[in-house]
Amino acid sequence: MGIREERDKRVKWFMNDRFGMFIHWGLYSIPAVGEWKRSYERISLEEYDKYFDAFNPVDYDPEKWARLAKGAGMKYAVLTVKHHEGFCLFDSQYTDFKATNTKCGRDLVREYVDAFRKEGLKVGLYYSLFDWHHPDYHHYGDLYHPMRDNEEFKDYKYDINRYLEYMHNQVRELCTNYGKIDLFWFDNSYGDMVGEKWKATELITMMRKLQPEMVINNRLECNASAKGSIGTSNPTVYAGDFVAPEQIIPPQGILDDEGMPLPWEASCTMNNNWGYVTNPNNYKTAKCLIRKLVECVSKGGNFLVNVSPDARGRIPSQSEKVLLEIKEWFEENEDSIVGCGKAALEKPEWGYYTQKGNKIYAHLFEQNIGPIPLKIETSRIKRITSLHDMSEVMIVTPWVTELFPDYTFINFQEPPQGTFPLQNEIDTVLEIELNGEEERQG
Repeated sequence: MGIREERDKRVKWFMNDRFGMFIHWGLYSIPAVGEWKRSYERISLEEYDKYFDAFNPVDYDPEKWARLAKGAGMKYAVLTVKHHEGFCLFDSQYTDFKATNTKCGRDLVREYVDAFRKEGLKVGLYYSLFDWHHPDYHHYGDLYHPMRDNEEFKDYKYDINRYLEYMHNQVRELCTNYGKIDLFWFDNSYGDMVGEKWKATELITMMRKLQPEMVINNRLECNASAKGSIGTSNPTVYAGDFVAPEQIIPPQGILDDEGMPLPWEASCTMNNNWGYVTNPNNYKTAKCLIRKLVECVSKGGNFLVNVSPDARGRIPSQSEKVLLEIKEWFEENEDSIVGCGKAALEKPEWGYYTQKGNKIYAHLFEQNIGPIPLKIETSRIKRITSLHDMSEVMIVTPWVTELFPDYTFINFQEPPQGTFPLQNEIDTVLEIELNGEEERQG
């Protein structure tokens, strides 16, 4: 079996589940201005240690996190077990800079994987490739290191191979000590630190041996703005299983060099930051996130929405509110997301289509001035049902539609040329069952 065939087998569950929770959490939750604070403000290790000394998330309850994720229709989660600051939420034998050495004294990753598995969710781990705490990672002259322009570090001696040994050992721990890991999320190649600069072939070979079914993103080879060799006919061993754009939804999905769809996942913040901030404003609405989820699925992709727990270990109330509102919509409309992908139809002006087998789902985002046009031959349609209440949706042929014989027009009730009433202002979903079997396109 070739690299691409193995990839397609691994990502089958991933591209079926479609919706996940990203969780950015670390020492940066204490200053509460975002996860890049140490880099932006050029903070020394000694000054940053005050957050390590203070870290004590007394309200950490991963079972509550898992229930929120599951209720909102999320099928998997990805936790930042080590972000760029280098602090480990897991009990690594290769560092003292870890949660078990703080006042917390707990292996937070162990509790996370146990809680999410208990709720039937798949578990993912995020691991930053670069590390601002390790003495053998680039300092002066690096693109991002807090000491990158500090003249005191101009002659600082480091051994990148010692860091790579450390990084590989920690990844081995994560792939060995926590049971089956469904998803591994690397972040982030940059500059000349790409591919074999991470000893990527060696790393992936080890990971595949320990976790052969684990899905891995493409960021050993590139950053969020690129595909890497996953899109070519000859991908590298470390090309990854899916493309990982962030804070953007690809306008047309993502295709390989031959024009075939690639697995991809768009990630986004719920507000304007990945890490916790105290600002209660700028949160995306449930309406926005539901519609963006639909857009991703309609283009053959996944959607990973971030939450940012605070220093006490609580998901902010604003995020909880949004997740509960998503839950209300998802309880009725899950069939139009899970197991669905791109429909064999052009995007309509009133919303999006998703498709699963011989069922096409029409996602109506706006009210029309009359009956709704579907670019589907009427003879192909077996029945149309509203997912809101399973009520019948009528196919109508009012006199005002005579100029458009290539369309099927629908409405809930008489008069047939009247306004189509949206049952949900966020997204009213109709299930269009076709005669015979038809497969989605990607």
